[in-house]
Amino acid sequence: MIDLYYWPTPNGHKITMFLEEAGLDYQIVPVDIARGEQFEPGFLAISPNNRMPAIVDQATLDGGKPISVFESGAILLYLAEKTGRLLPKDIRGRTAALEWLFWQVGGLGPMAGQNHHFSRYAPEKISYAIERYVKETNRLYGVLDRRLTAQPYLAGREYSIADIAAYPWIVPWQLQSQDLAQFPALARWFAEIAARPGTARAYARAEAFRSTPVVTEASRKILFGQTADTVA
Repeated sequence: MIDLYYWPTPNGHKITMFLEEAGLDYQIVPVDIARGEQFEPGFLAISPNNRMPAIVDQATLDGGKPISVFESGAILLYLAEKTGRLLPKDIRGRTAALEWLFWQVGGLGPMAGQNHHFSRYAPEKISYAIERYVKETNRLYGVLDRRLTAQPYLAGREYSIADIAAYPWIVPWQLQSQDLAQFPALARWFAEIAARPGTARAYARAEAFRSTPVVTEASRKILFGQTADTVA
């Protein structure tokens, strides 16, 4: 059994996508980020960066005490290695999967996240910031499209954790001021992953939770106003 500390954000969806695809037993422990539950001491013991998702694996391969893992990319890699699923076994495929996994966690996620922030959540609309992140998101969509023109999935011919990492950040393409019609290979890949039963089951799990945080002045301070002093 795996305990998944979760809220229905793109990073949260990554983990339910893997768990559903691999058919692993798991239970969701909700972490309502708009209410500040990510700062509770029990959660910080698992995820010291006070961000979800995080997991606790109660049935480790070594038979020892439970293992906790934070950061979505690290969780995907841990689960792939634990199960032997969704990570190519040959050195070239594995290297490609890890390249694109790290590309997502270091590029697509942060840039699209800033796009979301300045376009939707910032208390004042800063045109320079909105334009900068909309354009950078567009550039990254182009990077994906070029890659997917050459092969069906990011790591080559196999669906992998790289695709799982990237997909949830493309789901809100309209909110990111993008047009999938501009990127035919990306649109083909997106439709194929959306049609996978594991993807459908993962997103169905999100329906039990509020998928869009209500951004009030209080929740804005929780979500965006933290410093080292306030989380100590």
